[in-house]
Amino acid sequence: MDITILQNWFTNYKESSLSGRYITQDQLIPLLAQLSSKAKIKKIGFSENNAPIHLITIGNGPKKLLFWSQMHGNESTTTKAVFDVLNLLTDSSNELTEQVLKECTLYIIPILSPDGAKAYTRLNYNDVDLNRDAQEKTQKESAVFFNLYTEIKPDYAFNLHGQRTIFSAGETNNSATVSFLSPAGDNNRSITRSRKIAMEIIVEMNSVLQKCIPNKIGRYDDSFNLNCVGDTLVSLEIPTILFEAGHVPDDYDREITREYIFYSLVTSIKYISDTDVTGEGYEGYFLIPENKKCFYDIIIRDVILEGENVDIAVQYKEILIENNVKFAPRVAEIGDLQKFYGHKEIIGKKRTIYNENVTVEIVPEAELLNFYLNSELFLV
Repeated sequence: MDITILQNWFTNYKESSLSGRYITQDQLIPLLAQLSSKAKIKKIGFSENNAPIHLITIGNGPKKLLFWSQMHGNESTTTKAVFDVLNLLTDSSNELTEQVLKECTLYIIPILSPDGAKAYTRLNYNDVDLNRDAQEKTQKESAVFFNLYTEIKPDYAFNLHGQRTIFSAGETNNSATVSFLSPAGDNNRSITRSRKIAMEIIVEMNSVLQKCIPNKIGRYDDSFNLNCVGDTLVSLEIPTILFEAGHVPDDYDREITREYIFYSLVTSIKYISDTDVTGEGYEGYFLIPENKKCFYDIIIRDVILEGENVDIAVQYKEILIENNVKFAPRVAEIGDLQKFYGHKEIIGKKRTIYNENVTVEIVPEAELLNFYLNSELFLV
């Protein structure tokens, strides 16, 4: 797709009521009410703490696409992008809308884990990872999802997630801003027809993203785990695409990444709507570099601590405080970190840290905050 068109669409259709990292069911209720005149809105079940789980259905086409976001409640970037896409696809004057809605029916669960979203946690109300519950289905949310799957029997599945700031696109200093995966469906990670179809769609999205964020697209690890929802769906021969919304330096609210997820979703939906996806174009998938864990949020390089020349890595911990996500710094590693990169780097020039209590994980937040914002406070 043309990048200029995508940029204009994002500007025009970005849902202004959603921003930041903390996205909950309460914020979606007025949006669902607005959508109800243009799409079918249905409660399809309840969470473990009795919060409603909604399904948005739009389109009348024979190609059935199933999307779900915030299976992990603290992975909200894709939810924002989903509503940006919905704004586009409910605008009857947009040239893409008629084509997509004629060829496709989209089934969208905007938040699968409303309890996890409210608490801003990866886990649900019972501290269960829903993405490890695909076989046992011990949780109400899992039952809701698989009941829907059984009912609609989708042709394509879109598993929407967010990934930590640690990931790089290959062993490089390029942050993995967006990552994709065609999950495996067996222990041999066989390249089946359903996987090839997903791979071909990923190749199309990658070709678009390379025009605006070259070398910053990653391929997620495809180790097989049948307890994961994507792996289970692929074992059932459903082409499934995992999206991972990653990091852009200084974009901790993931508003820039949101735009690239929007590009990816629109590109994939359009491609499915106007293409007979056979999987023949899958090979380019393996040219996308696999994610590696090469980043910390901050690295303070070349300082003297207890007589040794070291680097200090700082990683943020996301904490929900009064309905706002705060990024609390923690020392993650001390040593020779030349093989790692920081989204922000401070060069110490062999100055000495006089705070003798700097050790992994125990530096008080306020002191560490001052430490990396104004290194002169701790370096002499």
